Amino acid sequence: MAEKEFSTYKGKPLVRCGDELYYGSMDQRFVIRMQIKSKKQVGDLEVADKVAIQLLCTDPDLSPRKQLVKSSEKNGLYLALDIADVWLERALKNQ
Repeated sequence: MAEKEFSTYKGKPLVRCGDELYYGSMDQRFVIRMQIKSKKQVGDLEVADKVAIQLLCTDPDLSPRKQLVKSSEKNGLYLALDIADVWLERALKNQ
């Protein structure tokens, strides 16, 4: 079976399913989950307004509560992506 190509941001996979985005690879120890909490109209486009960010440990042996390492909420998807990239880089360096 061929490997599926994903969109990337700064060289890491970025996958969207509805109002949830996952940033990073599930093969690594940490991944980011972003949830779009609210949207607003800008001209003809609907854009993310409030975005919840969570740094998660991918260890399947941990309970869901212990998988959550860090969380925050930001205004706008671009700010959320920038914070997510910093958190993920730091977490992967410190493993």
